[in-house]
Amino acid sequence: MEIKQVCVLGAGTMGGQLTQAFATAGYEVAMYDVADAFVEKGFNTIKSGLQRFFVDKGKMTQEQADAIVGRIKPTTSLEDGARNADLTVEAIPEILDLKKQTFQRLSEICRPDTILASNTSSLSITEIAAVASNPSRVIGMHFFNPVAVMRLVEVVRGYSTSDETVQVIKGIAEERLGKETVIIKDSPGFITSRMVNVIINEAACMLQEGIASAEDIDKAIKLGLAHPMGPLELADYTSGLSIVRDGMKYMMDEFGDTKYRPSHLLVKLVRASRLGRKTGKGFYDPAK
Repeated sequence: MEIKQVCVLGAGTMGGQLTQAFATAGYEVAMYDVADAFVEKGFNTIKSGLQRFFVDKGKMTQEQADAIVGRIKPTTSLEDGARNADLTVEAIPEILDLKKQTFQRLSEICRPDTILASNTSSLSITEIAAVASNPSRVIGMHFFNPVAVMRLVEVVRGYSTSDETVQVIKGIAEERLGKETVIIKDSPGFITSRMVNVIINEAACMLQEGIASAEDIDKAIKLGLAHPMGPLELADYTSGLSIVRDGMKYMMDEFGDTKYRPSHLLVKLVRASRLGRKTGKGFYDPAK
C-alpha cells in the first residue's frame, strides 16, 4: 500500500511535531484540531521551529523549510482532513473513551483501507480498534518527544491488526522517517511507558519517604545508571505527572497488581496541579 496523504489529529506538542515529521518526509499532511486557535498555534510553532532550529542553524535552506510548510494543511474539519487520507495518526489526549469516539468517527469518514494509527503511550490498541469498522487497519505508532531527535517508534499490534498494516507502518517509520522500530504485542504501557512510569513512580515513593532529595535521586540515576535525565526531572520536563499517575492506575487495573499503585506524593502533586513544565511546578519548584 502506498501512503501519500496523512492526517494528524491534534495540533499540540506531539501532533505538531508529527505533522512536521511527516511533511519533512515528503507527505501531504492535514493537521486537524477542534478549534482555530489550536490549529493556528500548532502551525505557527512548526514554522518558527523550522526557522529557529533548522534554517538559522544551517541545517536546511529557507526553500526547503517553505516546502515543508507548504505541504501542511491546517484544518478544523475532520471530514476535510481525513476523507482522502491514506494514513491517520491520532495524537489527542490520553483518554480512552475520547480515542474510541475518534476512531469510530474516522471509520465513518475514511476509506476501508486507510490505516488508523494511534500515538497512545499506554492504552489498549485492541480496545480502540474494537470500535473501528476495519480493526485490521488499526495500529499503535508511538513516537517520543522531541520527535525530530528521538529515534524510536513503538509499533503496537492489536489483536486484529494485520501483518500488512504492521509492515506498512514499520516501513514508513524506518524508510521515510528515519526511525528505529520495535514491534510489540498490545499490552498496557507497551515497553517504554511501562518501564519509565514504574521508575518515576518509585522515585516519587523514595522522595515521599525522605530517602533523599529530588536532586540526589536524579543525580544517582544519571550518574549511576547513565540515564540522560533523572526520573523526577524527566517527569517535570515532559509535564508528565498526570500522565504517569493515569498510566500507573491503568496498569494496576489491567494487570490487577497493586505494585503499579501511584505513589501518594504523585497523586497529591497532580491534585495540586503541579504537573511539571506545563504548569511551572512539579517535583521541582523553580521559584525556590
